[in-house]
Amino acid sequence: MGQFHFDPDNYAQLMAEEVPAYPRLQDAVRAAAAGADGVERVLDLGTGTGVTAAAVLAEYPDARLVGIDASVKMLRHARAALPEGTVLWVGRLQGRLPEGPFDLAVSALAVHHLDGDEKAALFRRVAAGLAPGGRFVLGDIVIPVDPADVVTPIDGDYDKPSAAADQVRWLTEAGFRVETAWAERDLIVLVGELAG
Repeated sequence: MGQFHFDPDNYAQLMAEEVPAYPRLQDAVRAAAAGADGVERVLDLGTGTGVTAAAVLAEYPDARLVGIDASVKMLRHARAALPEGTVLWVGRLQGRLPEGPFDLAVSALAVHHLDGDEKAALFRRVAAGLAPGGRFVLGDIVIPVDPADVVTPIDGDYDKPSAAADQVRWLTEAGFRVETAWAERDLIVLVGELAG
């Protein structure tokens, strides 16, 4: 499911076909991001075409969003969908993140492109870039406990999902208090909160 080679013009259709629960995942990410206090700056990890960013900005219309994605084509598409003042950054999640502090970080269907060590390192960098009391909402593919719950196609070259328990551990080690906000088969939305 590696988006690096996807055409942004048909990305939404492809997601609907490959990930039947995609709309529910996006709804769960938006709901998990909602209700945080004092959100002025938002970091979107793996912005893609801007679907998640637009949903989060609908919850926080006065917030400034900084998005990062490795695909220039995806970011061009996102630019048209996002408000003026949005900063879009070409970069990989394994590299340096945009300068914080951010009040909220979100990611939907992007972190599974990283291996376990890269995920753990990313979670530490996200925590370091969040303000005290900041929130990280992670919606992604996981390796489910029950193999019968594997329903999302995986591309071995791009996709490296991890077990939910491993991701909760890495988030906790990075300083987050973690809860599962939503789960369906091989998809999950985790919410990490930093101490205020």
